[in-house]
Amino acid sequence: MQKLGNIFEAVIWYFRFFILVPVVFGLLSAVQFFIIGTLDIWAGFSLKFDIADPEGEITNRIVSYIIGGIDYYLIGIVLLIFSFGIYELFISKISFRLKYAEIKHLQSATLGELKTKLVQVIVITLIINLFKKALGLQIEHAVDVIYVAVAILLISVSSFLLQFGGSNKTNKP
Repeated sequence: MQKLGNIFEAVIWYFRFFILVPVVFGLLSAVQFFIIGTLDIWAGFSLKFDIADPEGEITNRIVSYIIGGIDYYLIGIVLLIFSFGIYELFISKISFRLKYAEIKHLQSATLGELKTKLVQVIVITLIINLFKKALGLQIEHAVDVIYVAVAILLISVSSFLLQFGGSNKTNKP
């Protein structure tokens, strides 16, 4: 019975290597989002800026492309943090990173810390996405301004709460 228990525990232990599937596809997806973001920003650069109308439609499209590219970069960063974090939490610590000990943005000691980092980057992505949508918003009624103000207020409050919660956790011994 003990031998059967040991075999079962070994199977469970090695089963963790299935986590390599989301790690690999997360990394590939991150690269894909970096490429999409670069293409989006390049599309913004390819538009001819109208000096006569610096706040016109072309400028809005350029800004929209650049903000969209940043948005894609942030999603790529989320995927990179996710892939790095679950690899280190469930498979093995990456020994190569010890040479670069000062870079701690990708490191997560616990699953909770990984989730906190991911949520923070996702909230920043949502803020940028709201900004992009606000650029193209046609305000027709007074209530449209109120909706935008409430959205900005909610994102500001959530950002504040994330910083407040994050600083509380880091100050604990």
